[in-house]
Amino acid sequence: MTITLTADDRTIQAREGSSVLSACLLAGIYIPHLCWLEADAPADAPAACRLCFVEIDGFREPVAACAVTVENGMTIRTGTEAVRSLQKTALKLLLSVHRVDCKHCPANKACQLQNIAKFLGTGLACKPFERVLKEPEVDSRHPVWDYYPNRCVLCGICVRVCPQHHPHSLLSFARRGFETVVGYFDVDPVAAADCVSCRACLESCPTGALVQRTAGKG
Repeated sequence: MTITLTADDRTIQAREGSSVLSACLLAGIYIPHLCWLEADAPADAPAACRLCFVEIDGFREPVAACAVTVENGMTIRTGTEAVRSLQKTALKLLLSVHRVDCKHCPANKACQLQNIAKFLGTGLACKPFERVLKEPEVDSRHPVWDYYPNRCVLCGICVRVCPQHHPHSLLSFARRGFETVVGYFDVDPVAAADCVSCRACLESCPTGALVQRTAGKG
């Protein structure tokens, strides 16, 4: 069933049960986001990146668009001053734990952080926050690819797409707080053979945190 709602003074159509984020994106209204997947239902949305804030009539404060279900007659505003302020702060917090070295990153010019920074007009500086990075720079435990924790935005997309291609997930979050990383890289050779042909996690990474190892390395 299709319903009608208003987004940024435009009347748009959306599928009943879909998220506000999905409805706006399908209507050509861009909302910054990192952790959302097209198949996500609002109840399953991680709302982890805190970038897809919007204002909705009837809600006291801006909300994550990925986690709210569309309703008939809903009125949404995606570019208010309050929304942009929250998005810029969320981006700067992500950049405060991010190694900004674009020219040496395989995601350069195809990086979602670059795209969001350009859209918000912030650049890639993290001020007023201090930049704090993890060690080591590279985790090479996986037999096939390398993980760069200081490029990772912990969107969780790789963790979520992995079990869609394997009987069980080969990836998960490890540690807690600031030390959180994508982990469980001690993959046996048989499972690693599947990783060579799969590449789903590498291709879904928005920031180049997962990189296939070149021949002869590792």
